[in-house]
Amino acid sequence: MSVRQKKQELLDAMHRARAMEPSSFVPNKLLDTLIERMQLKNDAELCRVLEVQPPIISKIRHRKLNVGATILLRMHEKSNIPIRELKELTAEARVSSTQRTTH
Repeated sequence: MSVRQKKQELLDAMHRARAMEPSSFVPNKLLDTLIERMQLKNDAELCRVLEVQPPIISKIRHRKLNVGATILLRMHEKSNIPIRELKELTAEARVSSTQRTTH
């Protein structure tokens, strides 16, 4: 791998990490999609299925906590939604909220 490719990979990783910062991260689409696809009633039921304490989902929904690797993996395992799709849901939510504020 050339130096230029390594540099580009590092820049891409930085941009992905920056995109997931709490200030720009809007997790509602991710959580709502999980609830819908798993045919759950609400966040409390999602907590039980994911085996996490309710404050975790609440903090994620209110952008006080990022979706980390562990919870993302658990979401994938319990829902069978590919990790790539779960990550795209967070990106879509972020983009659509940005579009709403710019229009």
